[in-house]
This record gives sequence, structure tokens and C-alpha cells, in this order.
Amino acid sequence: MTATQTPDTEQAAPDQVAPVAASGNRIASLDLIRGIAVLGILAANIVAFGQPFAAYMYPAAFVTPADDPGGVMWITQFVLIDNKMRGLFTLLFGAGMFLFMEKAWAKDATRWLQARRLFWLMLFGLVHFFLLWRGDILFLYSIAGFVALGALRWKAKTQLVTGLLGYIAGAIMFIGFMGPTYFVADTEFGDTAAFAEMREGLEEGKVQELEDAAVETEILQNGTYADFVQHNFQQHASDLGFMLFMFFFETLPLMLVGMGLYRKGLFSGGFDQAKQRKWGWIGVIVGSALTLPIALWAKSTGFSYYGTLTAFVGFAGLTVLPVTLGLAALLASYGANAKGWLADRLSAAGRAAFTNYLGTSALMVLVFHPWAGGLFGDLNRAQLYLVVLLTWAVMLLWSKPWLERYRYGPLEWLWRCLTYGKLFPLKR
Repeated sequence: MTATQTPDTEQAAPDQVAPVAASGNRIASLDLIRGIAVLGILAANIVAFGQPFAAYMYPAAFVTPADDPGGVMWITQFVLIDNKMRGLFTLLFGAGMFLFMEKAWAKDATRWLQARRLFWLMLFGLVHFFLLWRGDILFLYSIAGFVALGALRWKAKTQLVTGLLGYIAGAIMFIGFMGPTYFVADTEFGDTAAFAEMREGLEEGKVQELEDAAVETEILQNGTYADFVQHNFQQHASDLGFMLFMFFFETLPLMLVGMGLYRKGLFSGGFDQAKQRKWGWIGVIVGSALTLPIALWAKSTGFSYYGTLTAFVGFAGLTVLPVTLGLAALLASYGANAKGWLADRLSAAGRAAFTNYLGTSALMVLVFHPWAGGLFGDLNRAQLYLVVLLTWAVMLLWSKPWLERYRYGPLEWLWRCLTYGKLFPLKR
């Protein structure tokens, strides 16, 4: 029997699985938020598309001067965008996982169907990582998703509590793991014999990262696409494991939180809307206010390599959570009643988020690689943001007319066909 024919042998309590009939307005809300998130992810990632990867956190790694007096744009992005868009996208992925299974269970399918879906997502992620851009998150989502399969039958409250506690524990762990790096590498604290070996290792890691950035810059300014792919396979295949270590303790918990919030009705008006907006604003304002001092501290280090790394990976983990949850609450509440051309186009971009995410990487290859646009390393931070605005326009312009003619985005259709092992009609 196929995955769509075999009933799941596990039994959920009546309150454990939200009815499919209630999911229509949830889908509409999720689409709009997903559209905003996929646009926001490009704003977070644009520096690593158009400049060396190290420049994402470390402004001195820009090939051309960043032209960011006082680090104002760095600070603004750090406070408002960095890690928040990925966090929001991860919440939505968790919600989407449960929505998918909600429909699958109604058709007597099992979690094997979701597992097949995640398997194909993993392959998409590997293709994205090696052939387009090594900032991929799909591989990470697939691995975390396989683990999250075991939590699908948990009560919504259990998913929420486990996810929140897991995220906080992971953030505290990274404060302990990454917090000391700047002080050991760049201050008198690391001068003592006790930290000599650690400081030497940190300096070696920095040198290796910047040397790789120089090699990659040469490839992306004067090399070929084959050189680019070969470099990814030879020098960065191990990054996949490192990425899992660095972000798994953020990704899996946020997926669980997304499942729980979806089932509790965050995306469908299940909460008192006045309270939801109130707590949403509190989360965004308080979280951002706590993030700003971290950004200013990074500036006080001269935006040093380990100062910025410590700020990103160490100190900001806890402050990201209230902003991410606050954004989800606000967008779900305000987005539920959003109307007009912009809301329609954002929702369409969200329905085609998979295509827009991978398509953006393909477009950035055309903009920045030497055999196409050849702009890698040529644009300062403000000019990179202009590329973001133009790409946003492309996403908003194509998604709606496409979905008026076709049932799914191109890659959404392919992913669905691969998941179910059959061809679905594409044209309406």
C-alpha cells in the first residue's frame, strides 16, 4: 500500500489535532506572513550574496568599502532583521508541517508522507547549497523536520512549552559557548597562559575564514561557474555539519513552537485580538530594545571579527525570540484583515515561497557571478539594499499572475509531485 493509503496506527486525543475544516483562514494568514518572511530573508542575506560570506557579520570583509558611516546600516539590520526573518520562516515551517499532516490524516495518510516530503526537501537543499548558494536553510529544515515528526502527536501545549524551553536552553548554551570568544581573542583577558591555546585557535580560525573569502572572491570576480561549484564541494561540504550544530538548537524548537501556535489559533483569530496585538508589540519593542545594546557593544569593538561573531551567535540569541514571536503575532493579527494589491501580492509570494526562495538565489547568481552580471564585490551596503528592493519587485510582480493561471508555484508543483510520486495538473 502507498503512503496515502495506509492509516496511521497512532491515535490522537480529540484536542490534539485541529479539524481540517478550520484550516482555510489559517492558510490565508500563513501565506501572507510567509510572503513577508521570504522577502525579509533576502534583506538579511543580501550582503552574503554580493560580498564574501564573512562580510555578513564582519564589515571589514567587504571587498569594496561598505560605506556605512558609524555602522548605522549594520546596526539597523542587526536590530530589525538579522535572525528574525529566519526565525519567523522557521515558525511558519513548523506550522506548515502540521497543516500538511492535518490534511494527510484526514485522508488516512501517515507521517511517512511527510517524511518523503522532507527527504525531497533535503535534496533540494543540497542542490541549493552546492550549485547556487551555501547559505541554504532547506537542508537544515529537512533534518530538523525529521526529528519534529516525532512530536506531531504531542498536545499543542507540550509542543509550545518544549519548543520555548528548548530554544532558551540552546540560546544560553551558545552564550556560554560563544560569549567568551571576543574577550579571549581581542582583549587582555586572553593574554593569560590559560587561554593561550584558545586564542591561537581563534586566530587560526579567523585567518582561515578570511583566506577562504579571498579565494572565493577571486572565483566570483574572475572564475567560472565550474570553479564556484568545485570550491563549494572541496572546501565547504563540511559546513553542512557545522550548520546543523550551530542552528539545530534554534530550528527544531522554533518548529515546535510554530506547530503549537498554529494549533492554538494564532494564525486564525483563536486569541483575543487586542491582547495578541498588545503582546506582539511588547515582544517586538522589548526584544528590539534589548538587541540595540548588543549592536552598540559590537560597534564599540570596532566591529571586530570576534566582536560581531559574539554579538550574532552568542549574545543576541535570547533577544531574537520575543521579536520573532511578536512579529508572528502582529502579522497574523493585522494580516488577517489586510486587503488591497499589496496584501494580495504578498500572499501570492507566500504561496510561492519555495520558488521565490530558491529563485532568489538563482537570480543573485545572475546578478553577481562573473559570467553574468559580474557585480560581486562591487556594491556597498546601500547599493546592495537597492538590489533587494528590485528583487522584491520581481517577486511581487510574478507570483500573483502566475498563480492566477496555475495551481502552484513551479517548484511547489515539482515538490508535490515528487512527494506523492505522481503528476498533478499544474494549469488551472
